[in-house]
This record gives sequence, structure tokens and C-alpha cells, in this order.
Amino acid sequence: AANIYSMIESLPEGFETVVGERGYRLSGGEKQRLAIARVILKNPQILILDEATSHLDSQSEALIQQALETLLVGRTALVIAHRLSTVLSADKILVIDNGQLVEQGTHDQLLAVNGLYADLYRTQFRHEMAAG
Repeated sequence: AANIYSMIESLPEGFETVVGERGYRLSGGEKQRLAIARVILKNPQILILDEATSHLDSQSEALIQQALETLLVGRTALVIAHRLSTVLSADKILVIDNGQLVEQGTHDQLLAVNGLYADLYRTQFRHEMAAG
């Protein structure tokens, strides 16, 4: 779950490793991946993910995204994110600015509108856009 198996196996005692209260021996990203793995194991029909990948490096984020894509099939999810990579494949994206709903649609629809979402997308992905 959450592509975390190899990280757990790398711990000194594997699955038996004591990580301390609130996981103080784990990095922020490891804690986040572990929390997501626990949610995946609960197998809920509705998920609320608040900044689910905010403390992850790019590689860990990609692993989590991969796991979430599988998990979210046939489920309802409310995903709160500043990193747009988290919501690119969402059925519907709501863009909120200063507490107001300013745009809504799919990723492609929001890019076509060329509003706030498109500005944020260009800012966050300018390196990838320049490279290819």
C-alpha cells in the first residue's frame, strides 16, 4: 500500500521497527506515506486528502500518486492540494481563491479558460514545459 513496502523493509527491524510516538524517527515524507498506506488498508468508499503529498519529494510523490490512482477507482475523493500534480487527473477540479469558488472543470477545461488555474499550472510546471 502506498508503495511503502521497500521503505519499511529498509528499517533496522523492518515491520517490527519502533518508530516512536507520532513517528518521530521518520521523515515527514515517510510519515505521510505511512498515513496514506493506513488509509488504503482501511479501504474507505469516501476519502478526504488534505495536502496528501505536500511533504514528499518528487520520487515519493510519484509512488503515492500511482497508489492513489488505483485506490480512487470507484470511490469519491475530496482532494485539497496546492501541488497541482495531485489533481491533474481529477474528474472535477474546483479552484478557490480568497475563499471564493472562481473556476471549475477538468484539467484540460481549466487550461483552456486560461484563468487562475492555468497561471498556477504554468508556474508549477514551467521547467517541464520548457524541457519538452
